[in-house]
Amino acid sequence: MDALLEPEIFHALTAADRDVMMAMRERLEPNKGRLLRGPDARADFDAVKLFTPFYPGVTYAADTVGGVAGWWCRPASPTVPDQALLFLHGGAYVLGTAEAFRTLVSQVVGRAGIECFVPDYRLAPENPFPAAVEDALAAYHGLAALGKHRIGIVGDSAGGGLSLVLTASLVAQAGAVVPRVAVVYSPWTDLALTSESMHTQAEADFLLTKAALATNAALYLQGHDAYDPQASPVYGDLAGLPPVQVHVGQAEVLLDDARRYVARAQATGTTAELHVWESLTHVFIGSAGTLVAASEALDLSTDFLCRHLA
Repeated sequence: MDALLEPEIFHALTAADRDVMMAMRERLEPNKGRLLRGPDARADFDAVKLFTPFYPGVTYAADTVGGVAGWWCRPASPTVPDQALLFLHGGAYVLGTAEAFRTLVSQVVGRAGIECFVPDYRLAPENPFPAAVEDALAAYHGLAALGKHRIGIVGDSAGGGLSLVLTASLVAQAGAVVPRVAVVYSPWTDLALTSESMHTQAEADFLLTKAALATNAALYLQGHDAYDPQASPVYGDLAGLPPVQVHVGQAEVLLDDARRYVARAQATGTTAELHVWESLTHVFIGSAGTLVAASEALDLSTDFLCRHLA
């Protein structure tokens, strides 16, 4: 694995969060990997998102941007007209809706004070690769057409990987409005599933399994090369990217997907921060209001967004 040029920022687990994580493990481990069982899990997956509380004062409106339907999440106070966030949701490219993810996105929007559009990009297997990439690009260009010239890209899990694909694609496009910043949580950057943590963290991760990820990767790729940088951003050209901040739990099989990506980005001269959270698992920010670390990670990431969009 490539070495990080700038050391990762390690966050120790608090005693209060340790108790919460022990209870979560006891409750969730019996169904490990089951939430990613394919399209049949869509209703269950969306229902899980309701456990994340809505941030007070954030409002919501359905809309279409760049030809892609989705939801606006807007903070209570007015935002700067040319600033916006684009949030690409997780769900292994098979699950998830913009409407369900309003809970998680509200936690970002409320803290950042910046409006955000969440597109309902097309899902596999009905719409395999590169449909998600095409829709992400269309939504982003739609924001630019609305006069949003200071845009930050945010995403979690598969949406985190898609966010990094989108960012690199825009940097490579001549004449494109380039995003100012990207923040991703537990990104899935290698659909070939070659990261060491797929094995070393297999027991520690009580949510995801390599087998479940492989099933969904196959549904999305449908025979396409998993090493294509448009599918797996860790294999792409990472030179010239805007600042990137990555948050990942130490106890997740995607740990090295984050480490490898940040190491490769740093090697090109990109400003890339990696925050590793002790004993926490996949997209732990969804436990805002329950885990102290979730609120701390959200505060750190939204501060990073605001500084680079200012």
